[in-house]
Amino acid sequence: MTVTLPKAQQGAVLLVALVMLLILTLLAVSNMRGVTLESRITANRAHETQAKSAADSALREAEFRFYGPSNLADKLEPNAANCAKANKLVVTGNNKPCLLGIIDADTLLSFVNEPYTLTESSKSSMLAATSSGGLAWMPYRGLDPQDETEASDIYDVQWNSTRAAEASNSAVNAEYGMVGQGEGIYFYLNNGKAGDNLYLQSTNANIYLGLNN
Repeated sequence: MTVTLPKAQQGAVLLVALVMLLILTLLAVSNMRGVTLESRITANRAHETQAKSAADSALREAEFRFYGPSNLADKLEPNAANCAKANKLVVTGNNKPCLLGIIDADTLLSFVNEPYTLTESSKSSMLAATSSGGLAWMPYRGLDPQDETEASDIYDVQWNSTRAAEASNSAVNAEYGMVGQGEGIYFYLNNGKAGDNLYLQSTNANIYLGLNN
């Protein structure tokens, strides 16, 4: 009788198993990196969207302060007292804007194109209203006149406004001389920012009937 002995194992199965395990590990690591990258992209987009919404809300506050006939003089001429944290939003509409006094047309154009150049240290050379102590940027409070909103704390949301034709002191009027009485259509440029990297701008036109009306 012939006895057949089992062949000695060469370890091929173990080698194949280790190679497959290595491939699966590399695939898992690659997938984890992709998920991490996508999560970061999604988080950055969400953060950017929230910051844009906050800055856009600051523009709405700046525009809201021009509504209604009250405090007309403050809506026509810059007043440093209005560019202060004490100038809180009043939901009834009896508000005063932080109206910056741009000195000349070139400065206004520079400010429109590069609003980030307006800082607390540079405002004295650019702005007639804030050079005496007013803020260059007002903190956004939303519809809460008592405290700053959470969005303002997170994104450092701020705003300001200026007359679009401040350098020429003009407005669209039916008759000559109405500007001095506060009558006519006045155009404003509003600026909102979230942090130091995101800036938004809007324009609005308001019709005022004059200081005596």
